[in-house]
Amino acid sequence: MRERGLKARCSRVYIKMAKLHRFYQSIKNIRKDMPKPTAVNEQWAGDLTYIRQGNRWLYLAVVIDLYSRKVIGWSMNHRKTTAVTMASLHMAFRNRKPQAGLVFHTDRGAEYRAHEVQSLLSKYGVTPSMNRPGHCTDNAEMESFFHTLKGELIKSNHFTSEWDLRDKVAGYVQHFYNRFRLHSSLKYLSPVEYEGRAKEA
Repeated sequence: MRERGLKARCSRVYIKMAKLHRFYQSIKNIRKDMPKPTAVNEQWAGDLTYIRQGNRWLYLAVVIDLYSRKVIGWSMNHRKTTAVTMASLHMAFRNRKPQAGLVFHTDRGAEYRAHEVQSLLSKYGVTPSMNRPGHCTDNAEMESFFHTLKGELIKSNHFTSEWDLRDKVAGYVQHFYNRFRLHSSLKYLSPVEYEGRAKEA
């Protein structure tokens, strides 16, 4: 390399990546100091869980609108990678088309701290918010959703294949949960009904 006048630049790449890592680690929980959302697309939340199918695990990423608890994006993958969180976010952006100013809250998992995810949020003018270290209850709405999903669907069903699991999750989320699942926090309305009432007001 020296004979050809070439120089390695690994150190600069390392420094740049280290700075990015520190930046993503420094993302704070700004949502905890915010009032509850008063309309759709003010605050979203996302998280990952795992579901067993046969002898393997599948990973489910979900995005909900905290105003109505409506599931607006979801994705499932064999691997717990950035791809599954990105896919759930792409679905949410397609479904909602939010304006800049939205806050998206998650835990501090690598799948949400990833550069690709943060770049996507920046592209849409979304401000990231993350749990405080060691405070899993900072994302209580997502924990509650997964608890409900597993109690009402996963534990009471046998999934014969991956496609059977995907089909049942899709039916639960898009049909039952969003349209018919009542929430005490929503005045005993479903997410779709709650958003509909807000539009009529």
